[in-house]
Amino acid sequence: MDWGNVSTEDLIDALREVDWSSPPRPVSEFFSRFTIPRSYSKWNSRCKCNLYYYRTNYFIMIIFILGLGFLRKPLAIVAALLTGVSIAFLNDSFAVTFNEKVTRTVRQFSPHLAAKLRPPITPVLRGRPSTKRMIHICGRPRWVFVLIFSAASCVLWFTSCNLLTVLWALVIGLLATLLHASFRTPNLKARLNTFREEFRAVWRNYSEL
Repeated sequence: MDWGNVSTEDLIDALREVDWSSPPRPVSEFFSRFTIPRSYSKWNSRCKCNLYYYRTNYFIMIIFILGLGFLRKPLAIVAALLTGVSIAFLNDSFAVTFNEKVTRTVRQFSPHLAAKLRPPITPVLRGRPSTKRMIHICGRPRWVFVLIFSAASCVLWFTSCNLLTVLWALVIGLLATLLHASFRTPNLKARLNTFREEFRAVWRNYSEL
């Protein structure tokens, strides 16, 4: 897969649809080998490949940096966790898995309430859904929970610390991610993982026909 031909929109869609349940890459692999890209095209391709392959590591690193900057402020740590959850809800697999676990837990206490938490049934025409599948969480559209968790995290950020401190911690986390993605040399595992994910996407599209 030539990452140089992958647009930013395609990369965002891939990060939204890919399964995030896999554990992060080992630390020894994450900090294994660094080289300077020889050209802009090499840098562009390397960044996209590393952002996709080390996505879980980058996510944990940003949340860790946010939490590390507010060790003496517990509310800020909670705000960082809520921010991470609201971002994670944007991923399809995380949202679906979260909804299934909540529904399964509620079913043990109240099957009637669990039935209300099920997502609405999408009508099917000629073997295909009439509209694009919308992700639901606890019977509500996903964006409702994204807004709720984002609003709660913003309130905690404002009440627990200075907004400028939050911005600096976020900038440091994003800058660390960009530097690592720019100089970390893609290894053979990253390329094989890319081919495997590409095959899964093709097979998924084939099975939906």
